[in-house]
Amino acid sequence: MLNLLKTFLIGKPLLTSELSHQRLSNWAALAVFASDALSSVAYATDEILLVLKQVEGQPIFITPWVAIAVTTLLGIVAVSYQQTIHAYPDGGGAYTVSKENLGTIPSLIAAAALLVDYILTVAVSISAGTAAITSAVPALYDHRINIALILILLITVANLRGVKESGILFSPPVYAFIGCIGWMIGVGLVRFLIFHEEPTQPPLPPLMLLEPQEPLTSLIWLRAFSSGCVALTGIEAISNGVKAFRPPESENAGKVLKRLVFILGSLFLGISLLSWLYGITFSDQETLLSQLATVIFGKGLFYAVIQSATASILVLAANTSFADFPRLASILARDSYLPRQMQNLGDRLCFSNGILILGACSALLVQLFSAKPHFLIPLYAVGVFLSFTLSQSGMVLRHFRIKEPNWIGKTVMNLVGALATTVVLLVVLRTKFSHGAWIVCLLIPALVYWFILIRRHYAKFDLQMSLPLELPSHRQLKHTIILPISHIHRGVLSAIEYARSLSHNIRAVHISFDETSDTNMKSEWERLAPDIPLAILNSPYRSIEKPLVEFVKKVDAEDPQDLITIVIPTFVPPRVWQNLLHNQTGLQLHLAFRELRNVVVTMVRNHLQ
Repeated sequence: MLNLLKTFLIGKPLLTSELSHQRLSNWAALAVFASDALSSVAYATDEILLVLKQVEGQPIFITPWVAIAVTTLLGIVAVSYQQTIHAYPDGGGAYTVSKENLGTIPSLIAAAALLVDYILTVAVSISAGTAAITSAVPALYDHRINIALILILLITVANLRGVKESGILFSPPVYAFIGCIGWMIGVGLVRFLIFHEEPTQPPLPPLMLLEPQEPLTSLIWLRAFSSGCVALTGIEAISNGVKAFRPPESENAGKVLKRLVFILGSLFLGISLLSWLYGITFSDQETLLSQLATVIFGKGLFYAVIQSATASILVLAANTSFADFPRLASILARDSYLPRQMQNLGDRLCFSNGILILGACSALLVQLFSAKPHFLIPLYAVGVFLSFTLSQSGMVLRHFRIKEPNWIGKTVMNLVGALATTVVLLVVLRTKFSHGAWIVCLLIPALVYWFILIRRHYAKFDLQMSLPLELPSHRQLKHTIILPISHIHRGVLSAIEYARSLSHNIRAVHISFDETSDTNMKSEWERLAPDIPLAILNSPYRSIEKPLVEFVKKVDAEDPQDLITIVIPTFVPPRVWQNLLHNQTGLQLHLAFRELRNVVVTMVRNHLQ
């Protein structure tokens, strides 16, 4: 039944030889890797207006200028990642760049920042998508957390079906969003600039638009700029997943990055300009895109289409993280900084362990922060710009070391980008630290420390498990069999036969809770196996594991060179659900003996009809 459900949800397993056929075309890759960056169009200008709302007079006239500055930085960062794609075609992004050029600790900081960023991307995008849904249907506002959790579950299952299939599935909503927002920007600009039509709701008074009532401080400009820089989030995704593209991987990844930057910059600038022209201010109850769609089209059919497309892209923005988080985790696992199971490909040739972990972590965040994106974005920005800064700084050092053609110009470009992203990072820390950014500041060092502990464990493991220079000569081991018996049944017969095939030194053990039944147990055992001694251990606290473990330790102390095998009779019911009707004592004992040396645990299973 479980296998049928699994096949229904994620599809039939794929052959390893089909891995090359799971690569993405450029159009599908744009939908998979660019959905996060494109989704920021839905809330980046909102974040700028949120800062300006705190200034007397709400000087929204600076919004387009802030957007131009953000778009300029977008171009600089994109050029840097364009270089990264060709310099490091195996993927890994900021982690790989930092590892080669800055050292181990900076690379682990970049990796931790990226992993945190990907988890937060899912939480932010799903929460923002839920906000778009509740803006269109206010009655659903109180159910936003449940809606967000259901969306995370759906997108997790979709990604477990494989990269190629998820790309085909998610492409139409991404391109629908691009078309809808592009059409809205075009119609809005034509109506306002050419036909001079009055919007359906009046803008702010002209003086308020042109002149702020108090001078703007440089800190306000920087805060607005750093808030608008959330439009850059996700721009690094393509450099992390180069191996997902069809050959030639680097060339195709570079083409998709150029398309992404052009589309993202155009939409972000267009929305920021419209928000100024139509006098839109920040609202906690309605998103900017919802307000713009209402102003331009009214609450009609096209408004519903735009809200649907916006909700879709915000939800599907999480898909970028589901494409990149497992890949980065697999690279870290390859370098022994994460559990090696993260390298395993699932039935659909995707890193299913990473997908499941990402889904669980993001669901927890959504629950903790009540599915409100404005609470999550301060956490979101720290990891993004920390990885940006490390990546661009690493590329600066690489240019100095290699000195390829035009290296001076490339160095200047990366240096400017590194300085700009550093400024944004410092401003975010300065303004958002008390609003939740401190959590990320603690989480990233904790993750780095965890990476180091895992690496140390694997180093010790590999050292202890490596073969010695001279292989030991074969020697005959003494072998003692311990046979735990709860009561006499047919499964005990199979266990006795198996134990006798291993050794003649067999000891049966019975844990007694009731002394009155001990006599019957002894007589039955004498009739069944008189040649095997039976030890009866009283357990006044009704524990099975503790007295049995103590008994095994005493047997082991008699001869430390002795090998002990514990043979546990158990049974398998014909239906999976029937396991819930039994105590599963065998599994409990199996876990209880894990820490003992020279002890082997064997389960002798009897399959019931």
